[in-house]
Parts: sequence; structure tokens; C-alpha cells
Amino acid sequence: MCDGLRKLGDVYNSIEEIMCLPSNQVGVSLPQQSKMVEEELDRSLVLVDLCNAMQENLAELKMSILELQLVLKRGDASAVQLKIESFVRMERKAQKPFKKASSKATVEYCSLVRLMAEAREMTVSLLDSTSSLLLKKIGIPSSSKWSLVSKRFQKTKVVCEEEQLLALERNIGDLVNGAEFLFRRLMQTRVFLLNILSS
Repeated sequence: MCDGLRKLGDVYNSIEEIMCLPSNQVGVSLPQQSKMVEEELDRSLVLVDLCNAMQENLAELKMSILELQLVLKRGDASAVQLKIESFVRMERKAQKPFKKASSKATVEYCSLVRLMAEAREMTVSLLDSTSSLLLKKIGIPSSSKWSLVSKRFQKTKVVCEEEQLLALERNIGDLVNGAEFLFRRLMQTRVFLLNILSS
């Protein structure tokens, strides 16, 4: 998942290189294409917000994992259950912004804008998939049954769970790094586009 976020950041780097080509800079200066680039620039704010929200959610998730590890060490089964339920609510809440942002772009005429729109759609899709896969990796319960992780919590066998939580904590740390990298690339691309439009 983290590798996908980094590769997506590299896609934005490549888009920036394509925007540096003289033919694209001349094309962007045309009124119609300039307007389309401005519209895509506005849409990219949604990506920046999503990426920022993901970073915040991952930080909260990491804190929850640390709290869950402490509760596990104390052996308090009811506190573990409450933490798991809190964990579930937090992750489900974190997925809501992706559903709103996944709308397709309107028909684009400029190839540069089309490229940016496709990258935006890939970004929304990857952020959504990352959140969904993280839910599965955590072992969030389905509608009728608890996952293996939570069943083990109920049986108070904590050795395996602590190892799983440590692995999950490392994975979330990697995701935080990938999301930060993507966030920086999105911001750099926005600044680059703003500079092109203002020149």
C-alpha cells in the first residue's frame, strides 16, 4: 500500500515534467485550456484535503493501536472490547470522504488536463483502496461475526495479538510516510500549476 502511494507521487512528478514541455506551457496559456487547468486545480484541492485527512486518520489509528497494546498488557477484556469498537467506528468514519470524492471528471479536451484528471481519479481510488485494505488488515468485523483478531481478544490470548499490533503499527507508520510523500508531491504540483497559470 505504501509503495502505491509513493509510486503515485512519482506519477505527479512525471506530470510536472510533462507540464515543463514548451508545447504544454503554450497550450495552457490559451484561454479555454487555461480555464480547464484552473478547474482541475480546484479539483486537486479535494485530493490535498483527502490526503491530509488520511494522514490525520492514520495518526489517530496509530494512537489507538498504542492504547490497545496497553490495554492488552493489563489483560482487561472489557476494555479491549471497547477499544476494538472505537477502532471500528474511527476507521469507518475515515472512509466516508472517499465516497464523496470519487465522482468522475467531465469530458476534458486538453491532454494535459485529461492526464491530471486521470491521476486525480487514481489518487482517490488508491486512497480509498488503502483505507479499505487497512480495514481488512486490522480485521474489522463483518456485519454478523467478529474477525479472528477480535475473537482472540475475547479469549484473552494476547501474545499473538501483541505481535499483530506491532506489525500493524509498523504498517501504519509506512503508510504515514507514503501519505506524507504523496501530500508533498500534490502540493508541489499545485504550486507548479499556479506558477504556470500566473506567468
